[in-house]
Amino acid sequence: MRTRLFLTLAIVFLVGLLAADFVRQRHHSAKDVQAGESMQLKSTSFLDSAGIPSRYTCDGAGVSPNLQWSGSPESTRSFALIMHDPDAPVDFTHWLVYNIPPEVHELAENASAGAMPSGSAEGTNGFRKTGYGGPCPPGGKPHHYHFLIYALDAKLDLPSGATRQQLESAMKGHIVASGRIVGAYKRGGE
Repeated sequence: MRTRLFLTLAIVFLVGLLAADFVRQRHHSAKDVQAGESMQLKSTSFLDSAGIPSRYTCDGAGVSPNLQWSGSPESTRSFALIMHDPDAPVDFTHWLVYNIPPEVHELAENASAGAMPSGSAEGTNGFRKTGYGGPCPPGGKPHHYHFLIYALDAKLDLPSGATRQQLESAMKGHIVASGRIVGAYKRGGE
């Protein structure tokens, strides 16, 4: 009787582990799609793990910050950028840029206002607008804004205005390297 109970519990445990692994694999984000190599992403607008100046938020001019990246592999055919706020009640998308040409390694400050690299496209953010939507958290604790750059081995077949889900789906299997920088912002102070 004890052997049968032990065997039943072991089977239930094993089935549970397999089910959890299946669910985890189906609900991953683009950063989990493939590891790839590591790139460096930096900004002249703010330092990694530091505050984002109000100029780049809804409390200021709301312009997109400067971003620079390096370390992309030779197989890179385009870059994609995702800016999001995982501290929001629902992970909130602030900026999507894709099909950045492989020879481009910087987005200038305020690039989203019309100075995007030729051939690149911007997607629809969580504000339901195309382009950059700066940090605008509710009062309280600071929110952390993740800027993720992806080197891709292909140019993506996506029209301007694509959603984050469409972008992440199109990037699957094409990420050859990635980099990240995080900035924080709290309403009423930097």
